[in-house]
Amino acid sequence: MRITIEGASEEFERKLLDLLAEHRDELAVSVDTAWDADRAMVFLNTLNEDARLFVRLVVESDGHLEAAVLREAFPHGLRGPTVALTYALKRGVKHGWWPEGTEAPVTVVYGGGPQDGWRQASAYEMSGEDLPVFRAALAHYDAAPRPPWSVEAPSAFAVPPGWAADDDVPRALDDDPSAAPNFPDRAPR
Repeated sequence: MRITIEGASEEFERKLLDLLAEHRDELAVSVDTAWDADRAMVFLNTLNEDARLFVRLVVESDGHLEAAVLREAFPHGLRGPTVALTYALKRGVKHGWWPEGTEAPVTVVYGGGPQDGWRQASAYEMSGEDLPVFRAALAHYDAAPRPPWSVEAPSAFAVPPGWAADDDVPRALDDDPSAAPNFPDRAPR
């Protein structure tokens, strides 16, 4: 039997937990830690561009990609994207987006080498069950409209708003009340 309860009151939750505790010897409780499309989309949305590209490359290689290929794609190293993947997984548990015990969608494969110390990754993999889920999530991510960046970043040498070219503090902090911004909910100085 599978029971899913959403939006229950605290009283109902307490009564249900009491009932489960009363019959704990008769029940086996398990938590669904499998990746589904919603979890995969949330995961992808929380990643930075490099980490998302890392996942995409593993998915596009049918779930197995040699680390040497990834090292060419990320000349500054794999540490940044792999750490971002780890933090995204932990962040999801912390925020309740997926339960604790959810496996990382991309895992490292170690080849031969020194068994006593540091070993370099030889490949990265995604399980066969997770592959179609992340393929679909990436397709949906690509199709989702994103507003274009239409504003050019201001020059670092531009005078900040609220400052005059020769000011050393913003005019809002000036002693002259006429120079202060008009805040309707505050009394004049």
